[in-house]
Formats: sequence, structure tokens, C-alpha cells
Amino acid sequence: MDFIPHVIDGLETESAGGGRFASVDPWTRKEWAEVALGGKDDADRAITAARRAFDEGPWPRMGYAERGAILHRLADLIDERGDELAMADTVDMGKPFADTRGHDVPRSALNFRFFADHAKLAAGEALPMDSGHHAYTRFEPTGVVAAIAPWNFPLMMETWKVAPALAWGNTVVLKPAEDTPYSATILARLALEAGMPPGVLNVVHGFGPDSAGQALTEDPRVDRITFTGESGTGRIISRAAAANLTPVSLELGGKGANLVFADADLQVAVDWSIKAIFSNAGQVCLAGSRLYVQREVYDEFLRRFTAAADALVMGDPKVAGTQVGPLASEEHYKKVRSFVEGIGADGGTIHTGGLGEGWSVRPTIVTGAPADARVCREEIFGPVVVVHPFDTEAEAVAAANDTPYGLNAMLFTENLSRAHRVAAALKAGTVWANCFFIRDLRAPFGGVGDSGVGREGGTFSREFFTEPKAVVMAIAREG
Repeated sequence: MDFIPHVIDGLETESAGGGRFASVDPWTRKEWAEVALGGKDDADRAITAARRAFDEGPWPRMGYAERGAILHRLADLIDERGDELAMADTVDMGKPFADTRGHDVPRSALNFRFFADHAKLAAGEALPMDSGHHAYTRFEPTGVVAAIAPWNFPLMMETWKVAPALAWGNTVVLKPAEDTPYSATILARLALEAGMPPGVLNVVHGFGPDSAGQALTEDPRVDRITFTGESGTGRIISRAAAANLTPVSLELGGKGANLVFADADLQVAVDWSIKAIFSNAGQVCLAGSRLYVQREVYDEFLRRFTAAADALVMGDPKVAGTQVGPLASEEHYKKVRSFVEGIGADGGTIHTGGLGEGWSVRPTIVTGAPADARVCREEIFGPVVVVHPFDTEAEAVAAANDTPYGLNAMLFTENLSRAHRVAAALKAGTVWANCFFIRDLRAPFGGVGDSGVGREGGTFSREFFTEPKAVVMAIAREG
């Protein structure tokens, strides 16, 4: 059985106490690797290494071009080792290999390339003053970053956090989700191979409460915490960080609304709506799980949408052609199963779909559910969508905004004025019009309400991962 170690201060290592836990393949439902079980002592070792690398090492003192060259080399290695990285996430969480290799790996390499270049090219401000002084801005690295990544896009979200932190000269302790440890260890190996100094990127495995995660969020030597995950966990991390006044960036849960107006290109709306809820077996914080369709086209849309959902190929995520794999863990499967089994009691009807084999849930479309049903209000994080008819634009916007979440929303219309008007009215950090999951890494990413705190991406990442500094100089002195 394979062993997945921590990587601390440039060395692969067991846990201080020698503990291990199992990584389970969700398709076979069998253990395939043992993982170093990190605790407070291991988090302490990693923070100490990162602190020393920041306070004494060369990384924060390099120029942007020198750091950027290493990050570009790391991106090249990610591409070269793409099959290994993709299979690591497929085996760990059950995502189809076509998706991990075709999307997640290239995007992970892009994260490093983008932020390496962005840090080098980003401009500060020069502020001439009337008083014979001159002010300008600098952006200094902040120190040690604790990055806690989710299990649904393991490598991609790890690099989304690590890349900007490193590009701006910080050191990092990365804790991947306990269900998806392997790609993080491979990433740390590749960083060392690319020429990154020891201690700059450390990886500690383990759990959250009373484990490595809690230790990372409570340590006063950590200067920034970036977390993606469930909203309740985000609240716990916020409370821990507040004790040390540590800034946090939290990308949390979602319950995305998807509005299809009668004037939409119906097939475009169907195709994107399928991707928005059934990609990655619905295990996407941005999933369009609340689907509102204008009544004039409701029946036709539902007919096409159902046919497309039923045509999706389920099965072994390692096999070419599989579009929907199993859910990522037994614990998560039980959670999603509870929603599916409760649909009838909540007043809804399963139009198509339902439970599959093993830890699988078939692409499930629900109709008739009242607005206060659990399936309509709570984040399911599975391949389950509730479809509602609506009559007016105002009704659709009100329904979309009737949620404590605000991560994202979608709308489909061929009316340009409506697209702009509705996008402005939706309470969400990202709104897609006539598409889904298209990203520009310069744009802000994050949510409102229960969907999180802060934004990352482009200059927003710079603001979080640096300490902006004003320098004021007297320039009108006489010699």
C-alpha cells in the first residue's frame, strides 16, 4: 500500500507520533494508501520551517523575476507530470480522469504562470503631493500563509491559494483535505525539483478539529489564513483567527441560482445548465442547484434538460468516457443520500435520477418542491437540482436572492438589457450570463453572506497576500 508523507522543510516525513490514516478510492470503496496523520506537533514543525524560511531565507528577498522563473518551472513540471497528478485526484475523490487531466491540471499550471507574471507586472501608485513631498506604494510579503484546501478540486484549489501567496514572496503551510491528500504531496515534491528553497512550501496532512487544521488556524505565527470549504467550518476558523487578529479569506458554500428566460437560446441554456449541476457529480460550490425557468418555455426546457441528464455516462472515473463518477467519500454520500431520500417527504418529486450503485447518485432532477424544502434551502453538494417555473423577471430575481448564500448565479437571455439589469440585481460574487465556470484570473472571486469573506484573484490576491505600504518622501529640500 502506498504511503503519502508530509513535506516539511524540504523533507518527506512521517508524523511526529507516527500516526497514519487511510485514503479510500470512492469507486472501489477500498483503501489504497496510508497518509501521515498530522497533529499539533506536525503543524508546529511546518510553521517553524515556514517562519524561518520567511525570516531568514532567500525567497521573500528574491526579485519578482527570480521567483517567477521558479514558479514557471513548477508550472512546466505540473504539465509534464500531469497524468500522475490527475490520477492522484481521480483515485482520491472519484472525479473522472478526463476532467482532472483535461481541466484541473492545466488550470493548476496556469495559476502559477498567471500569478508569477501578475506579481512582476502589477503596478503600484505614485502620488505627487503639493507640499513638496512625494508618496508611493509598496507591496511587501506578509509572512507565513496557512492554506486549507477543499476536496472537490484538490490540486486546482491548492494552487489557487499557493500560487499568489508564493508569487508575492510569502511562505506557505498547505493542509489539503483529508480525503484528497496525494496531489498536495506531489506538488510539494515538484516545487523542490523546480528550485524552491526548503521551508517555502510545506504540506501537512490531517484533519480539522483537534488536529493539524485547528493548530494552523490558532498559531499566532501565521500571518494569513486562506480557506475554502463549508460555511460552518469557515465560522470556526474566523473565531480562531480573530484571537490573533489574523486576516482570513474564506470561500464558503453556495446554493447558486440559474435563471432561464423565455427569450434564451434554449439549447445553450440546457447545455450549460447540465454542466452547472452535474459536473464533478455536483460537488461544486458554484453549482447551479436552484434552476428557475420562465413558464412559457418550462415544459420544453425540462424535456430537453431531462434527456441530457439521462444521457450522461456514469461509471468508473478511471475509464475513458465516464462523465459522472461516485461521490468523494462514504460520509459525503450519506449526506447527499439523506437529501434524496427526503425529497418526497418535503413535498417534491424526483423527475429523474435517484440513488445509484455504491457511493453514486444519478443525475437527479426534482420538481414541485416548496421553496422552504431542505432540498431548496441547504447546500447539497451533489448531482441534485430543483427546477421551478416563474412568470416575471422580478419574481425570478427575488427567488434567486432568497438565500443566505451569495457565491454565484447564472442567467440565460438573448436580451442584452435584461442581461445587464438582472446581473446587477443578483446578490452574488460572480454572475455568468449565457455561460458557466468561465474565469478570468484577474477578476475578483468570492461570495457574500454565508458564501464567504473577501475576494481573491489578480490585484485582490495581492491585497490579501501582501502588506501594502505607503512611503512618503520629502523632495523639495534645499541642499
